[in-house]
Amino acid sequence: MKHGKKYNDSVKVLERAKLYDVKEALELTINSAKAKFDETVEVHVRLGVDSRHADQQVRGAVVLPNGTGKDVKVLVICKDNNIAPALEAGADYAGSDEYVQKIQSEGWMDFDVVIATPDMMGVVGRLGKVLGPRGLMPSPKAGTVTPDVVKAVKEAKAGKIEYRLDKTNIIHCPVGKVSFGAEKLEQNLETLMEAIVKAKPSAAKGQYLKSCVVASTMGPGIKINTAKYSV
Repeated sequence: MKHGKKYNDSVKVLERAKLYDVKEALELTINSAKAKFDETVEVHVRLGVDSRHADQQVRGAVVLPNGTGKDVKVLVICKDNNIAPALEAGADYAGSDEYVQKIQSEGWMDFDVVIATPDMMGVVGRLGKVLGPRGLMPSPKAGTVTPDVVKAVKEAKAGKIEYRLDKTNIIHCPVGKVSFGAEKLEQNLETLMEAIVKAKPSAAKGQYLKSCVVASTMGPGIKINTAKYSV
């Protein structure tokens, strides 16, 4: 793969085989972000589990202390009594069948998070083929199926992110923007890693944290030493 001059310049200052401490890795990530926009900083964690087995799934949600730096659009699918509280809590959209129909018939997707009350999941279930592949299907594990829509909306707006394994046993998550600075990014990253470690399945054997890489949108991946998180 061919990379641009800025990327190649960033790679030159890295020791490719070195495992960096979190703070140093984030400082290098910030310094290597040379795009003209505020790049997102992402963490990629490879786990020693097998996602093909139900008892080795790793999935959950966590509120990052400094948010993600992204303005999150929230859709709440609920009955009439929850619409006003959801909107007052900061939801961008709240309603019931009309939004399900809008998604089904118009392909409407102007939202980043979907929250649903348990009594609406029979209706929301129809959207599985649309929302599922995009990682937007409400889930009790992620806290997006709940009777407490006010709490769920506030958490989503505050920077709640969902983490889950992909087919290659890797978790990919944003932990903020380059403009946050190393200290705030470190706080977010630590919060995410603590949640992932806490979610270790009892069926997981051997080394749990195989590798951890941090990178900005356009920058190179920087390997992090995960020894401090060992479980």
